[in-house]
Amino acid sequence: MATFQWTRRDWLRLTPTSLLAAGMWPGAMRADESKGKDFSFLVVNDLHSLDEKCQPWFESVVKKMKEHPEKPEFLMICGDLSEDGTAKQLDPVKQIFGGVKIPVHVVPGNHDYVKDSGERPHYDDLFPKQLNYRFDLHDWQFLALDSTESLKFQNTVINPDTLKWIDDQLPKLDKKKPLVVFTHFPLGEDVKMRPKNADEILKRLMDHNLQATYSGHFHAFTEKKAGKTVLTTNRCCAFSKGNHDGSTEKGYFLVKIVDGTLKREFIQMN
Repeated sequence: MATFQWTRRDWLRLTPTSLLAAGMWPGAMRADESKGKDFSFLVVNDLHSLDEKCQPWFESVVKKMKEHPEKPEFLMICGDLSEDGTAKQLDPVKQIFGGVKIPVHVVPGNHDYVKDSGERPHYDDLFPKQLNYRFDLHDWQFLALDSTESLKFQNTVINPDTLKWIDDQLPKLDKKKPLVVFTHFPLGEDVKMRPKNADEILKRLMDHNLQATYSGHFHAFTEKKAGKTVLTTNRCCAFSKGNHDGSTEKGYFLVKIVDGTLKREFIQMN
């Protein structure tokens, strides 16, 4: 019996989200099956630092993060570090979460812009060069992406600078090595407040071994899964805010990479 061979043109006729839904992500099909080293990392989103009343909560979160016996190797904060983008709100986040004593990576959220100007001078000052960037660890590739459109919280568009940055990085990425993406706005299909052009990010990564995306903004747990590829949002980890879906749990993800496979655990703080 003849076997049908998919061409790149065949793949491009389908949207990235339809490929995920069908479990046919092209890059994952060509993945490097080597296991590599086991390790773990932490992902938290939507802290919404408001005032000094939030600080004991953040300190308790950091204390919990430091207790994990797996010894996570880095922490990612997926946007909305603050409520109003002020230095007074952002600086305690930098200082307190810096106490976790591992590398701390961040991406901005719409609340990290100052209301009056729609700019983010304090985020840029306190977290320089943390808009679009890449880092590698134990044969895994990580992309941190700016998915914001200033203060807008819905019906947004990922800005051209981010898409151009991805285009510039693509030749430098190893298509076979596993890839993880961090954004503030959701990338999973049909998740509330997903950017209108979210597929433009996924489309660019179709040839790569995308394993997971971690996002926030929509304060709720959502999961879009196809094979090994998982696109998630998480509940918030804020003292000053609640979850959009009415759930009461707050916390963060502990992500373990075991035998080359992501294993995600929600760590509840309340």
